[in-house]
Amino acid sequence: MKKYISEFVGTCLLTLIACGVAVIVGCDTAAGIVATSLAFGLVVVAMAYSIGNVSGCHINPAVSLGMYVSGKMELKECIKYMISQILGAFLGSVLLGVCLGSFELLGANGYGGILPNGMEVTLITALLVEVILTFVFVTTILGVTDKKENGHITGLIIGLTLVLVHLFGISITGTSVNPARSLAPAILQGGEALRQVWVFIVAPLVGSVLAGGFYKFVLKTSK
Repeated sequence: MKKYISEFVGTCLLTLIACGVAVIVGCDTAAGIVATSLAFGLVVVAMAYSIGNVSGCHINPAVSLGMYVSGKMELKECIKYMISQILGAFLGSVLLGVCLGSFELLGANGYGGILPNGMEVTLITALLVEVILTFVFVTTILGVTDKKENGHITGLIIGLTLVLVHLFGISITGTSVNPARSLAPAILQGGEALRQVWVFIVAPLVGSVLAGGFYKFVLKTSK
């Protein structure tokens, strides 16, 4: 139970703090994008060095699925991790709404905006970006955790990778790469966020499956 409680708490804090920063500072300026990206990355770093020794600090169903596909996790445990993460994200979103005094904006993901180059973010663009960014993120996790000598810097590398993918994707989709972090705010916000949330569940899961397969058949070394 300690593993599942840790995943619950870690995902709760990720959703509360990182999504909270996104709402408070906004993501329509360069400063807001950088602040939000750092918030997501730093929460992961903090959790990695606090709960990582208990649960591995997945705090993301896409990471757990990638671990399962790569052969690093059993299916039953993967499902329990996912349930814990989703429940944690819901508590985090509820706490954020209480802290802000409103549930209208909770950092949900979305697409359809206009980029600086004048291009509209379409459904296909959103799906492609989320698949690619999740692939990069989960592949990094699978690779860096495969080497024991990386133990003392693993959390930092994973956190910085999350910062990187957020810097790229915030203006396009808000950057999900985490179905739990997307589902909870969308359900509580409702409206367009809820109608689009399937994108931020399906695409990250597809990206994680691709990453797990890539690791298993290309990157994994014989023991």
